[in-house]
Amino acid sequence: MNLVTLLILAGLGHFGILIASFMVPKALQWDKHLAALPPFLRSLFWVYGAFIVLMIAGLGTLTLLHAQAMAAGEPVARSLAAFIAVFWSVRLFVQFFIFDASEFLTSTARRVGYHTLTAAFIAQAAVYAFAALAPR
Repeated sequence: MNLVTLLILAGLGHFGILIASFMVPKALQWDKHLAALPPFLRSLFWVYGAFIVLMIAGLGTLTLLHAQAMAAGEPVARSLAAFIAVFWSVRLFVQFFIFDASEFLTSTARRVGYHTLTAAFIAQAAVYAFAALAPR
């Protein structure tokens, strides 16, 4: 599989991750858990979530629009690939060393979903790191 194809799949992968993320508020009962927060903090939480969604959608869109340039190693596209690799690598660091999702992994479906997302984050970080660092 060539790098352009991998980047197109990675770009589409962002939208798969977003589909899963839209299930999170219901699955984790945000309405119940956020109700205890003051209104400002509750709004802030939702705004941060919306910005993350916009960021992931933007990264996927930019990849789909510029996969050829990333694969060719054009400097700005290579920098974008490096940024996306760092984004997903930091997300993995947070998942492994900061988040403890164990109390929410209460069913097989949730465990499979959690580990599938982990694999998707690893794949994203790897594809974009390769696009950023591979010699041309």
